[in-house]
Amino acid sequence: MLHEIGSTKTMSEIEAALHQAAARHAFGVIAVHDLQAAMRNKGVPFDSEVRVFEVCNPMQAKRVLEANGAVSTALPCRISVYGVPGGYKLATILPTAIMGMFGSPELAPVAEEVEAVVKAMMEEAA
Repeated sequence: MLHEIGSTKTMSEIEAALHQAAARHAFGVIAVHDLQAAMRNKGVPFDSEVRVFEVCNPMQAKRVLEANGAVSTALPCRISVYGVPGGYKLATILPTAIMGMFGSPELAPVAEEVEAVVKAMMEEAA
């Protein structure tokens, strides 16, 4: 399931707020992918601003990886910020939906904890 919220802040304001929110919640922003710039660098014109923030809490990642190494295909969590008329949307695929694909019911509590934090970070950044 997709979780989206809107914002009237600028991309720079959202980015700064997302870094701050992640730190407050013991998460780190480990990478930021500027898709508009990446496409432009490949000669593909793309007018919309899109950045994908990879966020991770190492202790939570350790818990799920120890339970099922295949979860590495879905880590780290991603928060996308993209332009829409009048502002931006922040979006993520919910960790509970992702973890459900791995057939490891013991991952559900971790996914629920991470999901609550990711949603909180998005709200704070928006």
